[in-house]
Amino acid sequence: MFKELGIKGRVLLLTLLPTSLLALVLGGYFTSMQLAELRAQLQQRGELVVQQLAPLAAPALGRNDAKLLERLAQETLNQADVRAVSFLSSQRQPLAQAGPSMLSPPPQSDGSPLVQSDGEDATRFLLPVYGRHRSLVSEQSDDEANRLIGWVELELSHHRTLLQGYRSLFASLLLIVTGLAVTALLALRMSRTINEPLRSIKQGVAQLKDGNLQTRLPALGNHELDELASGINRMAESLQNAQEELQHSIDQATEDVRQNLETIEIQNIELDFARKEALEASRIKSEFLANMSHEIRTPLNGILGFTNLLQKGDLTPRQQDYLGTIEKSAESLLGIINEILDFSKIEAGKLVLESIPFNLRDLLQDTLTLLAPAAHEKQLELVSLVYRDTPLSLQGDPQRLKQVLTNLVSNAIKFTREGTIALRAMVEDESDDRAQLRISVQDTGVGLSDEDQRALFQAFSQADNSLSRQAGGTGLGLVISKRLIEQMGGEIGVDSAPEEGSEFWISLSLPKARDDSEDLPRAPLSGRRVAMLEPHALVNQALQHQLEDCGLQVLPFASLDALLESVAQHQQSKQPIELAVLGVRVQELPPEQLSQRVWDLDRLGCKSLVLCPTTEQVLYHESLPDAHSQLQAKPACTRKLQRALSDLIHPRQQRSESRQPLTSRAPRLLCVDDNPANLLLVQTLLGDMGAEVVAVDSGYAALDSVQQHNFDLVFMDVQMPGMDGRQATEAIRQWEQERERSPMPIVALTAHALANEKRALLQSGMDDYLTKPINERQLAQVVLKWTGLDLRGQVAASAADSVPVSSSLHVLDAEEGLRLAAGKADLAADMLSMLLASLAADRQTIRQARESGDRNALIERVHRLHGATRYCGVPQLRAACQRSETLLKQESPAAQGALDELDAAIARLAAEAAVGA
Repeated sequence: MFKELGIKGRVLLLTLLPTSLLALVLGGYFTSMQLAELRAQLQQRGELVVQQLAPLAAPALGRNDAKLLERLAQETLNQADVRAVSFLSSQRQPLAQAGPSMLSPPPQSDGSPLVQSDGEDATRFLLPVYGRHRSLVSEQSDDEANRLIGWVELELSHHRTLLQGYRSLFASLLLIVTGLAVTALLALRMSRTINEPLRSIKQGVAQLKDGNLQTRLPALGNHELDELASGINRMAESLQNAQEELQHSIDQATEDVRQNLETIEIQNIELDFARKEALEASRIKSEFLANMSHEIRTPLNGILGFTNLLQKGDLTPRQQDYLGTIEKSAESLLGIINEILDFSKIEAGKLVLESIPFNLRDLLQDTLTLLAPAAHEKQLELVSLVYRDTPLSLQGDPQRLKQVLTNLVSNAIKFTREGTIALRAMVEDESDDRAQLRISVQDTGVGLSDEDQRALFQAFSQADNSLSRQAGGTGLGLVISKRLIEQMGGEIGVDSAPEEGSEFWISLSLPKARDDSEDLPRAPLSGRRVAMLEPHALVNQALQHQLEDCGLQVLPFASLDALLESVAQHQQSKQPIELAVLGVRVQELPPEQLSQRVWDLDRLGCKSLVLCPTTEQVLYHESLPDAHSQLQAKPACTRKLQRALSDLIHPRQQRSESRQPLTSRAPRLLCVDDNPANLLLVQTLLGDMGAEVVAVDSGYAALDSVQQHNFDLVFMDVQMPGMDGRQATEAIRQWEQERERSPMPIVALTAHALANEKRALLQSGMDDYLTKPINERQLAQVVLKWTGLDLRGQVAASAADSVPVSSSLHVLDAEEGLRLAAGKADLAADMLSMLLASLAADRQTIRQARESGDRNALIERVHRLHGATRYCGVPQLRAACQRSETLLKQESPAAQGALDELDAAIARLAAEAAVGA
């Protein structure tokens, strides 16, 4: 508040405030002193009057002369401030009274010389009268002198004293107000002598601010203010000179700008041309990416498709290996192309993210399921941990998020030699409609230095760029992951140290999709008890949480013997253990032992579900009575785990009750593609699966075929010369509309990878799309989806491929050999003859490699023999080869026993073939 006052107010405040305080303090002090002195004088006067009355009233009190006492009291009232007088006998009986009734309470006295009591308006005195008061001159005896003969009471009024005090206070206040008024006048006079010059200075500065730099201040009549005015005048002069110089500079600059205006206009025109060229270059780049996507994917589609067809033919093992190499190389090339196209799309800002509901736990577990074989080949453990408070039903782009997680987990598998790779998801912050998630991939691999971490998210760079690097790739995976996460509004980072592993983390905020309370219905398993065996600590924890999420009561065990003993003890209890989940590995529990233990559990009424690495599924397949329902690959998926356990408790009906296709006739299909290789591939795939296929190579031919024939479905290539796929589709739709025909399903076959492609295809009238390269399963699913017609060829082929090996394997199985040779007896005999001809040499080479300890040569020869057995009816030898190869690659101690079994299987096959011959 003090800062808001002006100079005038401050002068008045600083002048009047101390003066007022001093005057009030002194006036109050002296007034209070005067009042105190007046009260003291009043008390002294009262004591003096009452003491004078005592000897005067003593004779009358001794005689009880009331008349004399009455006159004496009346005379006393004439004295100043005396309000009332009374004389009392020795027994306090009133003898005489003058004046009104006394206001003050009577003082209490037991014979003391003088007592008093004070009230607000008066003071009351009480004095005893003794015999000695009768005669102050003559002598009296002690008894006579001390005898009480009466009392004298006197009351003095305070009114005159208060009046004098008020007068004194009024005089003091009057003097104070007069002094303050004089002081205020002097302060106003003084402030005026300061304010007037300051007002002149303010007006001068305001004129200078408005641009009147010629303004000058006059003399102000004060030395200090004159110096201030002189300084302001000098400043105004400097500003005036600076303004003149600035105006001159502005005039010069304006002239220069005017002279260069034509040059600037020319530069603007050139910049506009450059901008148009840049936009045109960007458009050409986008078109180039679209064309490259089509041109590269189209031959790859043919390579992969025909490679797949060749692998089904009658080939030697070496030819099968060559085709496998071609297929892997083509898939690797396709992955590189996808990464480059994704990077180009992100750089061009063409990538559009979807926003659809998805389940977070299913996405994480599906990611690990796809990558499990690569991890299990290196004997790594994969585990996913989703904390229970994490929302599962979210909304976003699950495919792109899965792409990021796949890249992170793949990198972890590449750079981890042994140990565990853990995929974790937790919630960092949560509101009613959004969730802030942290998803991390932690490995026990080689780790990263600080320098590697700084270069990790740069394009075309890798942590290991040396010539001896173990992992390949374009170096775009992490860059694409970073851009995708940033486009989703999150961030990605890494925490790592050399030789201590790495942890890649994603922090991402996603909207919630819906309430996920019914994510896993627990009714089939709720309250049941399950025994669990899993040696790995982290996998044990994750598996226990998954089983608890299914509604089960989990009893973990450290060994299979303890589990069996506990199941036996609870067999007759109210809550028996009805289920057992066993996490096993070949090194820890061979298939033969597992088979016996599963049989023991089944005998005790406990159904078993076995979880094993993907690379060991075949080995355990033979050991279980119903491997299809009792065997699953690690890492376990919660939904599959719940479904399998529910089926063990309540077995489902056979597949024959499932939905049948609408009709059993072969579907009539039209294939449109300008590329002869792709057209032949699709025609061959569909024809082998039992479809009636018409193939044309242009949009015009497709329109003509549709108008002449009836088709159940059309597979339409998108990019074709003349009339492309979209134009052909629009023409077909218009023709159908003109003739009021039902729309025919049209499925696009596209190799494009740019954003909005799906939306553009659907808007042009197409019903669905397939991205090249394609395979039989995709084709069969699309045909069944849009026509309801079943491609029997694929069903039969898949059924034949999935026939499990019997628990009682034959040494020679002629029917299986004939089936593997596509029903050609001469081909089956030739394949078996070739196997038998090389069997002795293979056996000798395997023995020599075992004796010399050459593991690589041993694996190569067993792999070669294994490949040869896959095309002959020798199930026992094939199983022995597969088990030996798997254990050798895993460097398992059980590999030697498997090699012994392989040698015995070779001997049995040679002996039975000799007998048959």
